[in-house]
Amino acid sequence: MARVLVVDDALMMRKAIGTFLIKAGHVVVDEAASGDQAVVAYKKHYPDLVTMDLTMSGADGIDALTRITALDPNARVVMVSALGQKHRVFDALQNGAKGCILKPFTEDRLLSIIDELLGATTASGAEASKPSLHQ
Repeated sequence: MARVLVVDDALMMRKAIGTFLIKAGHVVVDEAASGDQAVVAYKKHYPDLVTMDLTMSGADGIDALTRITALDPNARVVMVSALGQKHRVFDALQNGAKGCILKPFTEDRLLSIIDELLGATTASGAEASKPSLHQ
């Protein structure tokens, strides 16, 4: 069971991701609709994992990611992105994202990358810190 912060500017997407996580036994500690809200929520909860929408109005996902990893270099952030923004996904991975999942995704695919990243705490070596890209 992990404590997860869900960040997306679309309420429907936050609820869908939250539902998938809760069904899998995780706890959604908070939700945020913007990058600025995400940073505030991260400081409040220091969750085990963050799902972060790449494109949001105001502070986008990469800005929030950069600020969160400055607070906590070990933060596990999974970027959630539309297929058309693949080029920005690589920017996110270079800025500290531990993985990315491309929309549209299935429940199984989302949980697969989350389980992989949560398992990285018990793995060793370079394999544990290698970013993951799931389509």
